Amino acid sequence: MNDENQYLGQAIALARANIGKGGRPFGAVLVQEGKVVATAVNEIHASNDPTSHAEMNVIRAASRRLGRPDLKGSAVYASGHPCPMCMAAMRLAGVDRVFYAHSNDDGAPFGLSTAAIYEDLARPFAEQSMAIRYVPVRPQGERDLYAEWAEVRDRRG
Repeated sequence: MNDENQYLGQAIALARANIGKGGRPFGAVLVQEGKVVATAVNEIHASNDPTSHAEMNVIRAASRRLGRPDLKGSAVYASGHPCPMCMAAMRLAGVDRVFYAHSNDDGAPFGLSTAAIYEDLARPFAEQSMAIRYVPVRPQGERDLYAEWAEVRDRRG
C-alpha cells in the first residue's frame, strides 16, 4: 500500500468513526516529512460551528502542535472533496498537496457535495448568490488600518 492510500485510509477511518459519534463522514490527516502531524474530523454536530470541517480542524491542530501558522511542505489527506473554505484555508496555511478519496460527484446523492458553491464562487461578485460589496470606509483623522498594522509588525520584528 502506498503512502497516499495509507493516509487516505486513515482519513476514511476517522470519518467512519465520526459517523458513529453522530457526525458527518469527514476526516483529515495532515502529514509533513512523512510523519502524521495531526488528525481531525468534522465537528459541526458537536460544536454548532459551520466552519468546523475536518480540514479546518486538522490545520488548527497542526498549527498548534508545530507552534506556527506556516504549514509549507505538508500534505492533507481528506476523506471527501474539500469545500472552497477548506481549500482556501489550506492555501493560506501553505499546504502543498491535497488528496481526497470521495469526490463531489460521490457525495452529491447524499447532499454532501460543494460543487454548487465552487460554481457560484467562479462567477463575478455581482453575479454570485451572496451580496458582496466593496465599501471603502476610512474614518477621518485615523491612520490607515493596514499601515498601522505594518508599523506595529515591523517594531515587533
